[in-house]
Amino acid sequence: MVKHQPLQVYEKQVLLSLVTGIYGCRWKRYQRSQDESSKWECAWFTILSSSFLLLLFWTYFWLVAQNDFNDFNWLVYNHSGEWRDETIPIVTSTTVGFIYITFLLVTAFPKPLNVADLHFRTTIGVLATLLTIVSGFVSVDDVWGDEWEIILVSLQFTAPFLHIGGLVTLTAVSWLIAGYVVRKERSSNCSMHLLITLLALCLAPLTFTCPCIMDRHVLKPPPVIIGRRGAPMLAPENTMMSFSRALQHGASSLEADVTISVDGVPFLMRDHTLRRTTDVSKVFPSREHEDASFFNWTEIHSLNAGHWFLESDPYWTVKTLSPKDRSRIGNLTICSLVEMLRLAARANSSVLLNIRKPAPEHPRFRSWFMDTLWTLQKAGISHRKVTWAPDTDRGRVRGLLQTTNEKLSVEEIRHRGITSLTIHYRKISHHDIQVYLAHNVSVTVYPVNEPWLYSVLWCSGVPSVSSDAPQVLQKVPYPVWLMSHSAYNFIWISSDLVSVAVIMGIFFFQKYVHFHRYKRLGMQNYNPEQIMLSAVVRRPSRDVNIMKEKLIFSELNNGLGSTEELSLYPENSHVGYSHGGLSC
Repeated sequence: MVKHQPLQVYEKQVLLSLVTGIYGCRWKRYQRSQDESSKWECAWFTILSSSFLLLLFWTYFWLVAQNDFNDFNWLVYNHSGEWRDETIPIVTSTTVGFIYITFLLVTAFPKPLNVADLHFRTTIGVLATLLTIVSGFVSVDDVWGDEWEIILVSLQFTAPFLHIGGLVTLTAVSWLIAGYVVRKERSSNCSMHLLITLLALCLAPLTFTCPCIMDRHVLKPPPVIIGRRGAPMLAPENTMMSFSRALQHGASSLEADVTISVDGVPFLMRDHTLRRTTDVSKVFPSREHEDASFFNWTEIHSLNAGHWFLESDPYWTVKTLSPKDRSRIGNLTICSLVEMLRLAARANSSVLLNIRKPAPEHPRFRSWFMDTLWTLQKAGISHRKVTWAPDTDRGRVRGLLQTTNEKLSVEEIRHRGITSLTIHYRKISHHDIQVYLAHNVSVTVYPVNEPWLYSVLWCSGVPSVSSDAPQVLQKVPYPVWLMSHSAYNFIWISSDLVSVAVIMGIFFFQKYVHFHRYKRLGMQNYNPEQIMLSAVVRRPSRDVNIMKEKLIFSELNNGLGSTEELSLYPENSHVGYSHGGLSC
């Protein structure tokens, strides 16, 4: 018997064999086909890539939306009537799905696996993940549609980092793309797509609007922190303990929601009913769905306003509290407006009141304004320390500051005689803030619970922010990042140039390695039959057997000795070559 060159070249593909086993439970040696990807392979890879991109966007959305988690739960509560922390299952499923899809995409990218190699459960898993993501988008758009705008707000902070991260990712992926293009030994659309994507990434910073790209000497003092309903992460919202905690953690002002009781006592309550934040279902079971303003103060003050906080743990902070604080929270009652105002007066703090006017059928519908003024006088707080909304009844308000929750033009604000604007961060841009400040209109932005958002507003020059987490913002002595224009331009251009140079080097290196690998294997000396046989991966046929015979005759003519013997065993016959002839 003689040795001859192999008909196929088997490469070591440990990773591919592992992936094949994970995908389809096939753990035997797997030889990758060099044929073009089929339509099914391309379709599968498109679905997998689409799932990854959607899940990446979904994950980013929930990362930045942490600022508004409690508001999301409150909206769900208003729709369903039951208080549950809906963010826990969303965050958990998003994390699991992202890890799963990312693993499949990374392992499948070098060569989209054939559909036949995919295990049924894997296919169902990807399709189920894609369906879940789409359903999540539809649900959020229905319940929380305005929250999508936080993506644009967050880009003011994250865009420079996403730019660098995109360059790093594209540079890493270029290794796989270069290998694919070089192996095909012909031009590919992949290289053109890579070039277009790289060009878009390099020029993306031209579209960025980042307030924190500024000179340090023009940075204004940090925004004043207003305790929104106190410090609701540390104690139940709108309670005396919550307001005390806010002042202890650096809040310079307090914000509260005011409702007028049926007997004319202003008290603090955010919801229209008492179901969520009190034990009204136990004390007054027949009235749990009744509007809170139709209870008298004696009934309201008899309710417990702390048990719900310990049971629902709305901010995941109960475990961080001391046993003494938990005991105190368990005995809290609803806070009246006069109690909160007296606390603010003792601390020389200002207050921002969101007053809910009673319904027309309410006994205090015509006197709610005087009830509130009488409470201010009773508390002994200076009227210059009190700001309230809505900005109505201006003819009756003297010595009190009023703010509007609407985004109005400067002309309209001047016409109404308003000097303060309290607005949601999604409804105001960096440009709007600069215009209002230039016309001496004070701006308060809410809710601001995350350091990144606080930093963006700080760099924008916002005078004050309303926060559920004053204890968190207190620990931000300086914007999370601040960079001059010259420094950022240097980083931007340098990272672009480095990425372009590395990608070009990768392509040249892949071409060099590919050329020398095949030169070492002697592929340049193969005759046409050998090259054709090396590409054959399907079941042997008559044409294949004929090519094998031609190859054997070629080997005999190239120097096989007369005493040497070579045997070949096709699929359905036996062909023998021996000294002196051919036998079948």
